Amino acid sequence: MADKKDAPHHPAEATGMTRGLTSYGDQGFSLFLRKAFIKGAGYTDEALERPVIGIVNTGSGYNACHANMPQLIEAVKRGVMLAGGLPIDFPTISIHESFASPTSMYLRNLMSMDTEEMIRAQPMDAVVLIGGCDKTVPAQLMGAASAGLPAIQLVTGAMLTGSHRGERVGACTDCRRYWARFRANEIDQDEIDDVNNQLVASVGTCSVMGTASTMACIAEALGMTVPGGASPPAVTADRIRVAEQTGTTAVKLAKSRLGIDRILTPHAFENAMRVLLAIGGSTNAIVHLSAIAGRVGHKIDLDTLDRMGKETPVLLDLKPTGQHYMEDFHHAGGVATLLRELKPLLHLDAMTVSGLTLGEQIEASGPGFAQTVVRAFSQPVYPQGGLAVLRGNLAPGGAIIKQSAADARLMEHEGRAVVFETVEDLMQRIDDEALDVNADDVLVLKNIGPLGAPGMPEAGYLPIPRKLARAGVKDMVRISDGRMSGTAFGTIVLHVTPEAAAGGTLAYVRNGDRIRLSVRNREVTLLVSDDELQQRAAQTPIARPTAERGYRKLFLQSVTQADEGVDFDFLRAASLQNKPPSA
Repeated sequence: MADKKDAPHHPAEATGMTRGLTSYGDQGFSLFLRKAFIKGAGYTDEALERPVIGIVNTGSGYNACHANMPQLIEAVKRGVMLAGGLPIDFPTISIHESFASPTSMYLRNLMSMDTEEMIRAQPMDAVVLIGGCDKTVPAQLMGAASAGLPAIQLVTGAMLTGSHRGERVGACTDCRRYWARFRANEIDQDEIDDVNNQLVASVGTCSVMGTASTMACIAEALGMTVPGGASPPAVTADRIRVAEQTGTTAVKLAKSRLGIDRILTPHAFENAMRVLLAIGGSTNAIVHLSAIAGRVGHKIDLDTLDRMGKETPVLLDLKPTGQHYMEDFHHAGGVATLLRELKPLLHLDAMTVSGLTLGEQIEASGPGFAQTVVRAFSQPVYPQGGLAVLRGNLAPGGAIIKQSAADARLMEHEGRAVVFETVEDLMQRIDDEALDVNADDVLVLKNIGPLGAPGMPEAGYLPIPRKLARAGVKDMVRISDGRMSGTAFGTIVLHVTPEAAAGGTLAYVRNGDRIRLSVRNREVTLLVSDDELQQRAAQTPIARPTAERGYRKLFLQSVTQADEGVDFDFLRAASLQNKPPSA
């Protein structure tokens, strides 16, 4: 029998307002005081006897992706009360991709800690996680996975598309396309100003298959949303109905005590990887999946991802891989339509928050209907999965390329390295007319990994040098230890592991070195001898970056590499701690 000192602070059967009582040395008084204060908000004893459903409120004036938060919270509360629960919303950190310096990824782990601790600290029997912008959904799933309570994800939904001079546009693949045209002097200042007003036509997340849409689809594939929860746009009645259903389902989760660990299983993560590949999803998602899996003691194996990619084609015709937008995907039936096509490759026994297995949920969604957004397995958008895993002396721990959004001519390529040591170096020299660069070269950017930036910013989408852009160059091979937005496109090698700041081979690449990229052979190789690389390493020792204080100090001390999710080492499940990273 365990020592009393080792026993849980509160009994496992505690529910509702009796959960996690504040420590005053007298539990009866703790509950008495708690009820007294919450009654100050007008609650009755009858209300306080119901299952408590916490609702994470990530509304923020800086976060237009979450601007529909008040309506979503109202609908969730309605669903909770219809099912006999007591809804209580509470705030956490909110991160927007375009308003976080130096990068939202730097703050993702902080948001996950905030989410976890607030779930632990406050009495609730289940929690509804409301997020949408790129890093918010993974942060919430990471935090909830660590907290261990029954949990359900509600995404805020994608924005609507706009129209620029008769052309349908949406953030943010079209943002990058028009900016590239502006840099190449193909359009003028007036037109770039005009398109800026149309790219984001409503509140909500990016309308293409960027990281936000990818994580929405992955959350549904993991079984963490209600059926159909990924695709309804932010400003639609469908999104509000999903919110109400989410509240109702949360009460069922609380009553059944269906813990998040029963949802986030190895089979669920494999299903999520299948969906990621089939939607041509964001490269960022594999980092986030690794982090979420690490919280529950599982590991995302890049070789497994690559094997799956060879047998899982891209079926979703959505930008940047295809032509459509998220609202079109919703009209085509959403994730359920995709799951029907993928059914032979899925683990149908995986449990979902609905209480049904994934297979049962697919059957309940019906036979589907004719549409053109999700292709048949026999007529894919791209014959393999959107992502491929590369290895070689330049990336012994792996690197990622979004092959479905790359230029086929450059997938087998050898070129001369044009090296930028930092983002600042890139910004100072990329448009210099004197830069020694041509279209066949390989642009290399160092020190934008988890440690190097810090925070692994989305600077891996290196711009085409202005003088080449003006000459009509649309794509080049680009390599870095950073990330790029899921809305971006091009022949871009990312997440090079180990990163330069951790002493990876990337740190020792010099101008003029030859680099070979072979997506067919899954290879990215620096054509420099091992002896020469050892000499360079001896001449240029790498010191791990440090900071004096605060969150930055914690980040630099504890962050892992891309293949382990860029999470903090001490937040991973105990079974994964103190294990060496993959080679």
